[in-house]
Amino acid sequence: MADRLWPEAEGCFQDTSFLIWGTGGLRQLIDRLQGAGLTQLDPADDKSSPIQIGEPFRLRLDWWQDDRAGGSGLKVWAGSMEGVRIARAMLAALSDPSFGQPGLFNVGMVVNDPNHPEKKVEPFYFDSRRAQNAHSRDVGFSLNDLKLTSTAFPAVEFFCLVGLQRCLPLPTDRPRMFDYFTWAKPIPAPLLPAAVTGHLPAVGARRYRFENMYRTGQKKHKAFSVAVPLTHGV
Repeated sequence: MADRLWPEAEGCFQDTSFLIWGTGGLRQLIDRLQGAGLTQLDPADDKSSPIQIGEPFRLRLDWWQDDRAGGSGLKVWAGSMEGVRIARAMLAALSDPSFGQPGLFNVGMVVNDPNHPEKKVEPFYFDSRRAQNAHSRDVGFSLNDLKLTSTAFPAVEFFCLVGLQRCLPLPTDRPRMFDYFTWAKPIPAPLLPAAVTGHLPAVGARRYRFENMYRTGQKKHKAFSVAVPLTHGV
């Protein structure tokens, strides 16, 4: 997203942070995203319609419909969950001033529907902090059945939805298991897909593995598990 506004932008991982150079501020990026808006491209499909991020980003999000590159295997939402509604709610939540500064991925809150503020919106479940206690057997009861609210991390949910369009992790020979790589040297946006899949070892690549795990007994809804580091080549 930063590259769409500032073509000279570069980024890399440093310890537990992701740094971006050659750009404006986080608040400016978020404001432009919110101004661009999200369009549901298939009006007949509230659940899985592709999403268009408007000008100046002009980015179509549809990786969850991609069977060839493996994107469909990363889809976490199902059933009555509406992809566009969740995305809009997570983006709207970024209006909070806490998201305009470093640490935005650790800002948690109960997220409400911007069109119906009295209604909560559950996240996609990209954030592994939710996956650890996602199943009712983990907490001893069902949050949904009791209509309880719970904390989501909107920046993680929204930017993961966007990032997977260009940066799909590698599927492994194990069901629902995926590998990805981080990098320690700044690179421009066109190189991100190669870096994420480990094809740029010279940038200080580190390999991680996570599972797109089932979080309900029906084995429809999923959640990303905590990623674990691996040695290169595993």
